[in-house]
Amino acid sequence: MAETTPLCTADSLLESYEVLSNASHSSTDNADSFTGLSRDRRDIQTRRLRQGRYGDGSSGARMEGRLRKRRRAHGVEDPGMSYKVISSNFESLDYDIVENDLYLCEQKSKTHGHHLKIAVARWVVMFFIGALTAAVAAAVDITIDKLADLKHDYVFQSINNCMHHGCIARSLGIWLGISIALVLGAAFLVVYIEPVAGGSGIPEIKCFLNGVKVPRVIRLRAFVAKVVGVVGSVAGGLPVGKEGPMIHAGAIIGGGISQGRSETLRKDAGIFSYFRLDHEKRDFVSGGAAAGVAAAFGAPIGGVLFALEEGASFWNQSLTWRIFFCSMTCSFVLNLILSWYDGSIGELSNPGLINFGSFQGQPYLGYELVVFVLMGICGGLLGALFNFINFEVSKFRRRYTKYRPLSLLEPLLMVSIVVIAGMLLSFLISECHPYGFVPKIRPVQMFCPDGQYNAMASLFVATPEESIRTLFHAQQGAYNLVTLGAFFCVYFLLACCTYGLGVPTGLFVPCILTGAAFGRFVGVLMPMIFDDGDAWSHSGKYALIGAAAVLAGVLRMTISLTVIMIEATQDVAYGLPIMVVIMIAKLIGDIFNEGIYDIHIQMKSVPLLPWEPAEQTVNYSAPEIMSTPVKVLHYREKVERICHLLLTTNHNGFPVVDESEVTVSGQQTYGQFLGIILRSQLIVLLRNKVFESEDHATELGAFGFHGLRTLDFQDMYPRFPSIHTVNVTPTEEEQFMDLRPFMNKDAYTVYKGSTFPHIFKLFRGLGLRHVAIVDGHNQVVGIVTRQDLARYRVSHGQKGMVYKLRILHDHSA
Repeated sequence: MAETTPLCTADSLLESYEVLSNASHSSTDNADSFTGLSRDRRDIQTRRLRQGRYGDGSSGARMEGRLRKRRRAHGVEDPGMSYKVISSNFESLDYDIVENDLYLCEQKSKTHGHHLKIAVARWVVMFFIGALTAAVAAAVDITIDKLADLKHDYVFQSINNCMHHGCIARSLGIWLGISIALVLGAAFLVVYIEPVAGGSGIPEIKCFLNGVKVPRVIRLRAFVAKVVGVVGSVAGGLPVGKEGPMIHAGAIIGGGISQGRSETLRKDAGIFSYFRLDHEKRDFVSGGAAAGVAAAFGAPIGGVLFALEEGASFWNQSLTWRIFFCSMTCSFVLNLILSWYDGSIGELSNPGLINFGSFQGQPYLGYELVVFVLMGICGGLLGALFNFINFEVSKFRRRYTKYRPLSLLEPLLMVSIVVIAGMLLSFLISECHPYGFVPKIRPVQMFCPDGQYNAMASLFVATPEESIRTLFHAQQGAYNLVTLGAFFCVYFLLACCTYGLGVPTGLFVPCILTGAAFGRFVGVLMPMIFDDGDAWSHSGKYALIGAAAVLAGVLRMTISLTVIMIEATQDVAYGLPIMVVIMIAKLIGDIFNEGIYDIHIQMKSVPLLPWEPAEQTVNYSAPEIMSTPVKVLHYREKVERICHLLLTTNHNGFPVVDESEVTVSGQQTYGQFLGIILRSQLIVLLRNKVFESEDHATELGAFGFHGLRTLDFQDMYPRFPSIHTVNVTPTEEEQFMDLRPFMNKDAYTVYKGSTFPHIFKLFRGLGLRHVAIVDGHNQVVGIVTRQDLARYRVSHGQKGMVYKLRILHDHSA
């Protein structure tokens, strides 16, 4: 077992795919594994495949082509193009505490002072998460503001001058060049440095909090690419916002600070080692995500509700208080920094990156609720259309932009389309107003007489946040119907195509801006229809309602979105219409499809578990959903078999039994259940040579356990070493390991007659990774994992129809 795994030939690898295509439901932990080769061997073989280093001399390119053809012939989909499968490449997180003898022994020796120290440390970490998230948000906002000023001063002053000298083409070239340069930097960071930094990051964080281990999502490299990239995306002029990426950045800060070290920098501060567990990291990531919302919108309460509604799989009162403290800290520190930047330190008038401004003096009347309801219906329809178009564009993108140069070129093409569209619309729709007609706007003379600015060009030139505030608070007559209608249609389509590009892209602001244009259109239209200018004199309130309607129609968030909108407007008077509109938009949108984040999660084949199981799944029981055969270990197992099992499987958990396999009443059992031991534990035990001879058992002292402590298991978190790093001699292979002190004796089991909803609620509510299925004699008959539950879905279009997704066992990812 000490020797390196021999090179496999190209033909043998092809044969493994043939076996793979015929095996669909036979694994011990198929939420984290596939039948066949282990992940460690898979990574080695994939690397050799791409480098063309196989024994038969096959080149990497030719081998990849042969593998793709063989997969298609045997029905194994390409993971980038599969939307009705569950991928086995996503592992589950270990939210359940391993309460073994070692853990219980150490807990008994800990004093009240130790527990108090940990409790205080949790609050301290939450404070630093909030403060650092605020500092990052302020740096991003200030940088974008400076770049936008420079871009406006250089490019659009050139445009204004060229209107009289016939050099508008040169100014357009400068505008394109600067925009492409900024977006190129953002795209390069995502495409070549860290692909997981693309998009808003909210779907990935939602999956992480749900219990799915998304590779590289909580890492320093993703943080740098996300923060620097979003500056280029927004300043470059793409229809994106910085609010979504800030939520991802806050989550990374939470996951990083709480560990007290950086695996990327290979630096360990030697602090917070007791937080190096999945369930502890989950809580701090939740706090970071909530702080990101608080930084983005100045909405600390909305941040807490966002973390609860959109992500967290586990919640308690103490966690609520800590996350609220984190969000409050973030909002306060950000307010201080931005107030200092604006030269008004002490006023604390900048609670978030985007401030909708106050709507006082714009009251709504009772009969206007009818219009608001109709706007909510339209918002739901627009949201469903947005999600449908984006889904189709994303499918096209995954099919035809698989290669990095194409992924890099696509954002550059998109920003070019945005610039050209802005120029054409400004030329075709020249709505001109005198300078100063609308305060706090970036005036652009483009195609207007001297002393006047182009309203359409100003919407495209300004940052999205500035355009939103203008649509909310500009006086009547600032925009006509043609300008608003054309801007809404074009920006809506551009936003549909932009989300999912290989750059950091926030979705909140584009949806708000699109909805604000739609709402303002309605506000301008009302006086024309009813011929009563005084009763419909405030079109800004319709912009607010339209923004809420479209945002809810796209995201399908309810409680948290309502609070975010109310906190961002700093006016509770619009609470009722906002709540009504958001609920209606969500209900209408749900008729046609799911929210945009859920759509993208499904496109990535992530085994996400919803809040509740579908009612129709009560007809399914444990034998129909469990995985068999089960790979088990005896409580005193031979080292050779443990190594062989780790090398030949990718399972992350193994039931520990004390009897051999038997067949009872025609059903095979695998031994009496004693507990579960994890792959990561076994590797630590092997590396520390926790062996004993066949006829000798090591005596365990109070802290003996072969000299191991729980800290020895936590020190290797989260990147546990591969089994290939373990060096076991032939003599050691003949020895044994006693697993009883280290296995989780309190692991959950379910009787084989249990129904799907019962197993689902246990699994989802406790954040489990494995649930062993036992019979009446406590004999193991199967095992249920995340994938076994996530694969059962209820059809969105056909009410009551339950279908089962196929688990995609892919080696090439």
